[in-house]
Amino acid sequence: MTHRRHRLLLAALLLPALATGCGSDAGGGTAALSLSGLTETADKVPDAGAGTCPLPYDIAAAAKTAGIDGAAGPGPVRDEGEPVATAEGGKRAEAGEPLAENPGVLVSCAFHIGGEDVPVHTVATRSPQALAPLAPVIQMLSGASVDGLSAYLRQTGDAEAGDAVVTESGNVAAVRLALTGDGDAYLLVGLGEAGAGAPAREQQVSDLARALADQVG
Repeated sequence: MTHRRHRLLLAALLLPALATGCGSDAGGGTAALSLSGLTETADKVPDAGAGTCPLPYDIAAAAKTAGIDGAAGPGPVRDEGEPVATAEGGKRAEAGEPLAENPGVLVSCAFHIGGEDVPVHTVATRSPQALAPLAPVIQMLSGASVDGLSAYLRQTGDAEAGDAVVTESGNVAAVRLALTGDGDAYLLVGLGEAGAGAPAREQQVSDLARALADQVG
């Protein structure tokens, strides 16, 4: 089974358990970001990925805002020929997949700060909870148990737009994004290994996520 298929399967299995924590609307503030706009952006990303992130993220500026030292830029620390950006959902969605069942898109961009990789995922769906398809990514980055992961997704489901919710591991944060029009959206960012440098790192990850969310919305 491919990593993508494993991810989609786990997300599908978690969806029923999250139903009671997905009723919050993404309200508050205004944003240029919309489900239709993000879908158009994702659909334009080549199937093999892109060499630049199609969303207006400035990782160096966000790192400075969060007080994180180190040279920052696009791509992972180790350049192994992987694309900087990939997209899922939209025109690529297949029947039975989470981004087909709850129509939406995911744009994933790779960055680095100093010697650490910084994956940034932007996901939007027609109905809550947009973060559910990224459950396996959160689990991989944070090392959360299934119960811990479900609890975290319930927390993010209750979050207001602009709120950063950090995992117990301290190295992953999600921010609910305000959309223009209908839909639900989140930014998810990871930084370093689980448990490294907490609680100082927890604050940095939270500030980094909010700074990136301000750039896109």
